[in-house]
Amino acid sequence: MRPVNIFQVADDARLTRFHASIFVMCCCLIISDGYDLAIAGIALPSIMSQLYVTPTQAGFMLSSALFGMMFGAIVFGIISDRVGRRLTMVLCLFLISLFSVAAGFAHDALIFSGARFIAGIGIGGLMPITVAQMAEYSPRNIRSTLVTLMFSGYSVGGVFAGLICKFLLVHFGWRTVFFAAGFPVFLIPVILKMMPEAFSHLIRSRRDVELQNLAQKLNSRFVAQSDDVFAPPNDSPCERFTARELFRDGRKIGTLMIWVTFFMNLFIVYALSSWLVKLMIISGHDLSTAVNFAMFLHVGAIVGNISGGFLADRLNARVVLVGMYLIMAASVACLGLTLPVWALSFVVAIAGGATMGAQTLMYAFVGQFYPPSISATGLGCASGIGRGGAISAPIVIGALVGHAFPMSANFLAIALPALIAAVAISLSGGRKREASICAQRTA
Repeated sequence: MRPVNIFQVADDARLTRFHASIFVMCCCLIISDGYDLAIAGIALPSIMSQLYVTPTQAGFMLSSALFGMMFGAIVFGIISDRVGRRLTMVLCLFLISLFSVAAGFAHDALIFSGARFIAGIGIGGLMPITVAQMAEYSPRNIRSTLVTLMFSGYSVGGVFAGLICKFLLVHFGWRTVFFAAGFPVFLIPVILKMMPEAFSHLIRSRRDVELQNLAQKLNSRFVAQSDDVFAPPNDSPCERFTARELFRDGRKIGTLMIWVTFFMNLFIVYALSSWLVKLMIISGHDLSTAVNFAMFLHVGAIVGNISGGFLADRLNARVVLVGMYLIMAASVACLGLTLPVWALSFVVAIAGGATMGAQTLMYAFVGQFYPPSISATGLGCASGIGRGGAISAPIVIGALVGHAFPMSANFLAIALPALIAAVAISLSGGRKREASICAQRTA
């Protein structure tokens, strides 16, 4: 009987066409997620005028999908452990496609919000499952690169949303923007046929033949034997931890500061993605120009995702994060100034790069802050706290818009959390990994 660690096989693999196919499928899923999240903010001015909703009501409408995302991340995480990651992806895609189309048929704010809430459940479930799938199947030496590139698909989806919405909003109205969000349903047959299952689910199901086939696809040097036995690493009871561990060994202040940073960062991300187009129209720009600003925001986010990881690999991650938050605060505050369109587009791109670049880098920072045994718990708790910032952002900015404050005040309100995040992350302290991820996966 030969014990085989499928995780180690994946770690030691070289990049193949099999990896490329998984990368492309995961990118398509994340792009569809990014598109669906971006369209509500881009279509908001048209929705407000046709459904006769106030800015405060619009804020709650935008937050409905974010509420759903919070539930989706929890519910589908549990479901994926029971029925497998591939089927869970399909269920998420189905919810996103069906209820995005349903939102396009809505004739009042309540029905729209309900449809967006259910679509948000699918969005919230799909993103972490897709990230986990890409990380699990990637070779160790390029895992961070592949995951970062794949995660940039969220911003690519935002760019696609801007391009598609510019055409559809002008010629066919806001409803067709949501109808177009139903097209990812056609990815379902591809996922069912080509997406491999999660290693842990296959091991629990004792599907050793399928695991052998995957091992050979991942690593051509692997030679299957009839007595191969696949077992999960680190499956002992002592590897189960609670959230209390996050506050032990001098991590109390650091954990709290990380939570504050996540909350503030996601507040800014969703404040801009939800209200940027409407705020720019209020500032006097036409719809086409305002949508262009939204596209520049996501183009900047793509650059920020890549450059942030590049800098963090060569400099202290905390120093990079503090710098990004200061740049974020300055650039967002400048959006309330009277500037030429070309200059404003440049500032928007900088703001997008700083916000999304910092958010992506925070995931890596959390992984370095906690020991490997509790890093997943630490990231889950931080993401959950941060989701509160995402949910509250559209509501808070909607209330400010409803009170007709000067435009500079609205953008200062979005910029202020960046300064708080800069202070919080600088006070987070530091704790190096007690062991490498590689050591834990091969234990």
